[in-house]
Amino acid sequence: MKITILSLLILFISTTASCQEKSDKVPQEVINAFQTKYPGENDPDFELDDHGYWEAHFKKDGEKYRADFHADGTWRETENSIKDSEIPKAIQEAIEREFPDKKITEAEHVISATQGEFYDIEFEQKGKNMDVMYRKDGTKV
Repeated sequence: MKITILSLLILFISTTASCQEKSDKVPQEVINAFQTKYPGENDPDFELDDHGYWEAHFKKDGEKYRADFHADGTWRETENSIKDSEIPKAIQEAIEREFPDKKITEAEHVISATQGEFYDIEFEQKGKNMDVMYRKDGTKV
């Protein structure tokens, strides 16, 4: 009886570990797409985000980047955090006009497969922070 229970326990643990390993394994298409898009970046950290995209976290020229890919390897977007002082002047002027009392909590430079280049500016507010996307010329996306 003890052997049967022990055998079932071992089978359960190995099956569970095997299933978990498959869900955490980065698809080869994603790895290939990353290497094609960012040749020479050999040490990305991958994770599956809440939306089902594979995120590659890596450094380029000392700056941290995140590139998102669909499971089939299709590139979605790449972003990196920037300092408030790196926000283009036209966007700074738009923020001063439109949100003079809001505090910026995060600014990101984004290059998207579908929306092109833009800046994602996050403002502090009660509840969930507010995100506003701008083009380099200060117009909203």
